[in-house]
Amino acid sequence: MKFPVTATREHQGKTLSIDCDQETLSLFDDTGQRLSILTWGTLIEHMLSVDEDARFAHSRAHPRAPLAIKVHCTTGDGKHFDSLTGGISGGGLFIESSAPLAPGTELKVEFALPDRPSQKFETRAKVAWARSKPERYLLFPGMGIQFTDIDPEAQARLIDLVASLNRTRATA
Repeated sequence: MKFPVTATREHQGKTLSIDCDQETLSLFDDTGQRLSILTWGTLIEHMLSVDEDARFAHSRAHPRAPLAIKVHCTTGDGKHFDSLTGGISGGGLFIESSAPLAPGTELKVEFALPDRPSQKFETRAKVAWARSKPERYLLFPGMGIQFTDIDPEAQARLIDLVASLNRTRATA
């Protein structure tokens, strides 16, 4: 199967070719000359070796930072649970859980930020993805949730906090 590259400006005119029998992915220039070839195994290993931030960066609208804060969650059917976050952003949170909810599940999330622990924020969210078991002994099971309805003040505070945390990490 051949696919022309049309949306990636710096590679327009090139063609990706997938050979399912040989389990390879090839890149050709506009004259038909092969520029590169990768086995599926090499591609899969590369994809799995990239850290989670890089793996999902293309689908995030906001930068994120690692931070553990306590969250209280309520599902649409009234189930309640408390957990900790493993990462935060203006667009969502990673919530650690040994029993993550299924993608698409809607929930209410309540939390406070470390600089103002008495100010509680309440948002509506949905589970965007779930990880049921640890990966590479470093990544906890849990779920990435995406805010679907967040107070603009809460979102601005999250964005500012993430920027501050990332600046601090960059200079450390």
